[in-house]
Amino acid sequence: MCQTAPMTSEMITADAAGTWKLGELSVNRIGFGAMRLTGSAAFHHGTPSDRGRSIAVLRRAVELGVDHIDTAAFYFSSLRSANELINSALAPYADDLVIATKVGPYRDYAGDWGTSARPDQLRAHVEENLRQLGRDHLDLVYLRRMRQDSIAEHFGALAELREAGLVRNLGVSDVEVRHLEEARAIAPVVSVQNEFGLGTPDPQADAVLRACGELGIAFVPFFAIAGQGGAMGPGEADEPEVTAVAEAHGATPAQVRLAWTLRQGPHVLAIPGTGNPDHLAQNVAAGALRLTDEETARLDAVRAGAGDTAER
Repeated sequence: MCQTAPMTSEMITADAAGTWKLGELSVNRIGFGAMRLTGSAAFHHGTPSDRGRSIAVLRRAVELGVDHIDTAAFYFSSLRSANELINSALAPYADDLVIATKVGPYRDYAGDWGTSARPDQLRAHVEENLRQLGRDHLDLVYLRRMRQDSIAEHFGALAELREAGLVRNLGVSDVEVRHLEEARAIAPVVSVQNEFGLGTPDPQADAVLRACGELGIAFVPFFAIAGQGGAMGPGEADEPEVTAVAEAHGATPAQVRLAWTLRQGPHVLAIPGTGNPDHLAQNVAAGALRLTDEETARLDAVRAGAGDTAER
């Protein structure tokens, strides 16, 4: 394996990963996910975050060139709201800062998950995000599919809000290729946000990844680092192959996972989230990590092997 000089994260900025467009909005391929700003684990798990630290992380992200932040009104813990933190840290917003949010899922004030929104309730979800973020429009809104077989009625409701000027661009999340096609027949789709990562093999996710590449649509994976740990965060152990590649680059396993994700295509973006300023710098620096073809093949084999294990 080729040995490279150790990575340093202090001066690496988000533009090292290159850019892609979300509709007419150009963004760096390394962005920031706001889910983990609110506590030690997502949603109502773990302990609430330190507000000052979370605000400092957001401001540092922008200093490092992050111009794409992914959030949602249902990202909150017992004391913290991701949207409120973003508003407090970054408003008035820079013209080139793209804030994406998701609608569909619903949590009550106690943090418990409730019934997902009906199509006629999506306007209220959009308006709640507008209120919390302090904006008069949303740059990008994803319809998060909540197990429904057809998304046409829900996506159509969002398309109406786009026509009304409340939303600039639309995306879909947790979908199959057929749902993407269904949405595109109603209104332009600029991005798909699905679970995808080195530790979570999924043939349907792979099919959506390929379809997005063919159509020039951004593919934005979530849980690219956490893998099967999901909202609770990454597990304790990393595969030996991941560790070996990380050591060869003087990088962390998390950086290798992000680099592998970005290697899947120029249309693939990453939105790693953290409330830790050191992890933030490392995540942004992962955009400068260039895996060799041999390393990528080794990691592809790890993912394939994880799929074989899951099927047994």
